[in-house]
Amino acid sequence: MLEKMKMIWQDAKQLKDERGLTLVELLVVVVILGIIAAIAVVAIGGIIENSKKDAMVADAKQMVSAAKLHTASNPVADTETLDFTGSGDGLNYISALKDPFDDDNSTAYSEASVDIENTNGKYTYKVNLTSDETKYSFVESGESVLNKDELEKTKTAPTP
Repeated sequence: MLEKMKMIWQDAKQLKDERGLTLVELLVVVVILGIIAAIAVVAIGGIIENSKKDAMVADAKQMVSAAKLHTASNPVADTETLDFTGSGDGLNYISALKDPFDDDNSTAYSEASVDIENTNGKYTYKVNLTSDETKYSFVESGESVLNKDELEKTKTAPTP
């Protein structure tokens, strides 16, 4: 029993004498932390992009709600376009929309309108919303397809 206690005491003393990590161990820790940081940066970039798309979808849905308010107080005979840019009539129902893809958050969408169509007393709403910053857009998108999966990446002509 006494010998076991001496062995335990010597093991404890030996552990106590270890002063730190070797250079190799420190390098391994730094490399692992670098890999974790690289993965985190990529993941956060995707989350930010998705939140901006969600904001654009929310703007489109808000425009449809404003168009419904407009048709409730101003019945549409056949077709009408409610504009949400500049000083358009749509701005009477909601405040100016800012493009979420604009880093300054000071630029409005290049195109923001809702086409309202009356077919035998039933209204349909088609959203036109374009972000110049990323070239994402909804083009004549119906109310039921306003989600980030339906956001279209508009094609730009190749520059010569």
